Amino acid sequence: MTEPSGPPRQPSRRGLDRLFGAAAEPSAPRPVRPRTEAPQALRWAALVVGIQAAAVGLGAAVWLWLTLTSTPDSVSRALAEVVMLALVAVGLGAAAVGLARVAGWARGPVIAAQIFFGLSGFVAAFEAERPLIGLPVLVLVATEIYLLATPEARLAYLER
Repeated sequence: MTEPSGPPRQPSRRGLDRLFGAAAEPSAPRPVRPRTEAPQALRWAALVVGIQAAAVGLGAAVWLWLTLTSTPDSVSRALAEVVMLALVAVGLGAAAVGLARVAGWARGPVIAAQIFFGLSGFVAAFEAERPLIGLPVLVLVATEIYLLATPEARLAYLER
C-alpha cells in the first residue's frame, strides 16, 4: 500500500450545505475608526465617575463586612444589597472608562446615575440630617454634571 500524497481529502459538503446552508463568504474588514482624544473636561468627568465607583465599591465592602459580622434580619436580603452595590460600582467603573474613550454609550448612564446620587445626597444631607454624607455626594454630582455640560465635552461627542 502506498500513502496518498498531498493533503487529506475532505468529505463532500453538498449534503451538509443543503441541510444547513453554505458557508458565508468572509466579509470585508471593518474600516479602522480614528480614535478621538478625550478633551480635558471629559477626562476629569471620567475621574469623578471613577471616584464615585470606588466609593460605591467601598460601600459594598463595608456593607458585606457588617452583614458578616452582625446578625441582620435577613442575610439573603443583605447579601442581595451587597451584590447590587457591587454591580453599580462595576457599571460606574465601566462608564468611567467609556467617558475616557469618548464612547457614545457612556454618557447616558452616567447622567442617570447622577440623578439618583443627587436625590440620595439631598435626602441624606437635609432630610436625614447627615450633611457630612450628603453634601460631598451633592458636590460630586454637581461637578460631574458641570463637566459633562461643558462645550468641549459636548463637542467631543458631536465630532465622533
